[in-house]
Amino acid sequence: MMFSEEQINRYARHIILPEVGGKGQEKLLDARVLVIGAGGLGSPVSMYLAAAGIGKIGIVDFDVVDYSNLQRQIIHGTDDVDRPKVQSGKETLNSINPEVEVIIHETMLTSDNALEIIKPYDIVVDGTDNFPTRYLTNDACVLLKKPNVYGSIFRFEGQASVFAPELGGPCYRCLYPEPPPPGMVPSCAEGGVLGVLPGIIGCIQATEIIKLALGKGEPLINRLMLYDALDMKFRELKLRRDPKCPICGENPTITELVDYQEFCGIGIEPEEPGAHPDEVSVRDLKVAMDDVGKDTAFLDVREYDEVEIARIHGVPVIDLGE
Repeated sequence: MMFSEEQINRYARHIILPEVGGKGQEKLLDARVLVIGAGGLGSPVSMYLAAAGIGKIGIVDFDVVDYSNLQRQIIHGTDDVDRPKVQSGKETLNSINPEVEVIIHETMLTSDNALEIIKPYDIVVDGTDNFPTRYLTNDACVLLKKPNVYGSIFRFEGQASVFAPELGGPCYRCLYPEPPPPGMVPSCAEGGVLGVLPGIIGCIQATEIIKLALGKGEPLINRLMLYDALDMKFRELKLRRDPKCPICGENPTITELVDYQEFCGIGIEPEEPGAHPDEVSVRDLKVAMDDVGKDTAFLDVREYDEVEIARIHGVPVIDLGE
């Protein structure tokens, strides 16, 4: 193809790289990448892909921008609060590079729509923050033979890999055959996350995508990269494809998408309504506190940093560690 003068100026630092050159930039312009999640990881991934000239970028997300997102989800700004993330993300990407075609999928990725959404793309980015969608993304990518560029963040630690059985590597199930029990692994909303952490892991994911599109370098296939921000250390673990994996193994038993909420044990109600008799709702607590004639004592055992976010006035605090 013939580059326009504007394209030559925009991608000049790529074109002068011997490993990229004009032909490599053409490959980037022809590449189609689907970013699942327009949050902490999806922000830096999609922004750098747009800047690099990835021709078509799809964004899947059904959420709206919240103030708590702005500490790390740099694709959104203060004026975007309460707006759909896909709309805000599309505007940001087009402001970076108007040439990029941004396709928005304002929907939750489900077993019913995943194959249809993923199929037109060459590479998929897992920027999700929950186990059902991670397993769904993995299984759909394996069935469609699409590379799955994986990233995960929590507190001060992150990890990244490329799951691509079609390229000789393992899939996500080879690393994590079973999801953890519901509630065992806290979310970022529950455990917190360092704001710059998704930028680091997201940049690693974006690098892997560009390498895959160019067909250059050594991708993170058969490798899991671990990052500790507090110690500023990277570690690498060797991964191996599991021949008994139920979806990418020698005798796969999973041949279609399943119910991933059920697979991860989410949304299953206890058999008996009174299975947790020691728990009360917020409304019950409010009624009890307002009943001044009732002889009830209240004690807040949350950690002090949690109390700083929302304090219950008049209730003494002794954190559980004490």
